[in-house]
Amino acid sequence: MCLDRRQPPGADGGCYYSRPFFDRPKTASCPVKAHLQELISQALLDLKRKELLSVALPEQIGIERTRSDDHGDFSSNVAMVLGKQAKTNPRALAEQIVKHLPTSKHVLKVEIAGPGFINFFQTPGSLQTVIKHVLNQGHEFGRARAASREKITLEYVSANPTGPLHVGHGRGAAYGATLASLLEARGFEVQREYYVNDNGRQMDILAASVWLRYLELCGERVRFPDNAYKGEYVFEVARELRNIHGDDFRHSGLGIEDGLPADESQGGDKDRFIDAMIERAKKLLGERSYRVVFDAGLNAIREDIRQDLSEFGVQFDDWFSERGLATSGDVERALKRLADADLVYEKDGAQWFKATQFGDDLDRVVVRENGASTYFASDVAYLLNKLERGFDKLIYVFGADHHGYIARLKACAQGLGADPNRIEVKLIQFAVLYRGGVKVQMSTRSGSFVTLRELREEVGTDAARFFYVMRSHDQHLDFDLDLAKSESNDNPVFYVQMAHARIGGVLRQLDEKMLSHNRALGDASIALLGAREELSLLKTMSRYPEVLELAAESRSPHVLSYYLRDLAHDFHSFYDAHKLLIPEEGLRNARLNLSLAVKQILRNGLELLGVGAPERM
Repeated sequence: MCLDRRQPPGADGGCYYSRPFFDRPKTASCPVKAHLQELISQALLDLKRKELLSVALPEQIGIERTRSDDHGDFSSNVAMVLGKQAKTNPRALAEQIVKHLPTSKHVLKVEIAGPGFINFFQTPGSLQTVIKHVLNQGHEFGRARAASREKITLEYVSANPTGPLHVGHGRGAAYGATLASLLEARGFEVQREYYVNDNGRQMDILAASVWLRYLELCGERVRFPDNAYKGEYVFEVARELRNIHGDDFRHSGLGIEDGLPADESQGGDKDRFIDAMIERAKKLLGERSYRVVFDAGLNAIREDIRQDLSEFGVQFDDWFSERGLATSGDVERALKRLADADLVYEKDGAQWFKATQFGDDLDRVVVRENGASTYFASDVAYLLNKLERGFDKLIYVFGADHHGYIARLKACAQGLGADPNRIEVKLIQFAVLYRGGVKVQMSTRSGSFVTLRELREEVGTDAARFFYVMRSHDQHLDFDLDLAKSESNDNPVFYVQMAHARIGGVLRQLDEKMLSHNRALGDASIALLGAREELSLLKTMSRYPEVLELAAESRSPHVLSYYLRDLAHDFHSFYDAHKLLIPEEGLRNARLNLSLAVKQILRNGLELLGVGAPERM
């Protein structure tokens, strides 16, 4: 039966406002909001027809969830917005809007609060429908149609392949992987990319470090630079190099050090010493042998990073080579494009990009005095490569120390003739480990750091993935190792997983108690779910699609982790307050349907976080 004859019929010929929320074609993440916006729009149109309102109607009517149940479920400030434009009392306008609202079986009552807020209270029946839709849609609940929105390339981790990933890289990996999953869940087409910095000075330092350790294994005595990479992993690469090539790259230790400047611990400069050592290695080894040593370090560490990330549940569509930009001519092509736009000038023998013309604080060197292109030149070429691949958005995930890259990359985009708003840079703040309340010290160059692999082995992948994204990426993260390992309600990942496992336990008890689950009977008995804990749980469940949308649009995975804790809390409260396996078949099956729907949402959400959903704990 149509509840308001003034409204256009739906596709099924019935009243549009009586159709189930989740059955309507929609793009909105919250169908309830969309429904209330439609009601208000119809009321405003009615007021316009009766010449009770003269201002232009808003394109978008604001609807927000309320913070307190006392104020209903949703609230709109439309009367205050229009009242200001119409120069009329907002509360009086709100009364007129409410008076002209179409009838809806999804709205229990409407109240006016304060200066003119319109508060909507949902009917229990409206809330209860979410169970059926979760169970029908399963894994797809909360998701938008695949590839229905922008095409995005998301670059994250991109750690230099000069050593194993440490816990700081782990936070960027967890953030990037979760953000990619969230974006895909909400209909964006996402390409995951790792930019391999396989060219330049840091890689030369690694090559020199490997060669010097190799010489030690050959029995040569040679000074190991203060600024070289000192981790045990360098020895491992050197051992494998010697196993394959024997003494092919051996040279006298005395001859290697002749004429080198003093190192830092000798009263000299560490950078001058390591640079001189690199040049000595290149000269003694020759181009071909040096490349073998260089590639031994690069390939071993890159593959270790790839395996480490894979075991962490982090995969990439492309491992993009920085060296490939140079060998393909992309760097020269990008710089020519800037030069053709009169955005490159010469100064002190170097070539500079006019970055300040586009808001950067400094102009940037793209070609040094010696004719070598800079890291920044590679950044320009990489950006051009992404733009030419047709992505609508380019998201970079960097460490907090890369703050200067925001203005730099946007200046590059403008210099290349692209809209700088297509570029987003997300800065990941540092993660600090604590064990027993004491901060764990780390130093990458010295090798005294906690690797991502060690963290996973200590606390498990599930805890690591959850803890990394349980705070906003732009806030420092204090990672409590003891808490992450604890089996207590204070441990957020344990608390959420326990809710999922608890439901699994209930289902296993059905057979033990010689009971059964009848979903159809549960659907028919859904109106029995009216207890406070049940309604609270239903409200939280209905928020899931809009939580995904908010987390994706704001690039904030922590929003989902907060939500899952709220959902787990509401389920635990419901479970503690009400028995599920009761003799009354109708209520038992309704509660089982409710529990299964919660279980589905928990599993969906945990999957997006890269966290398992165990059946037993």
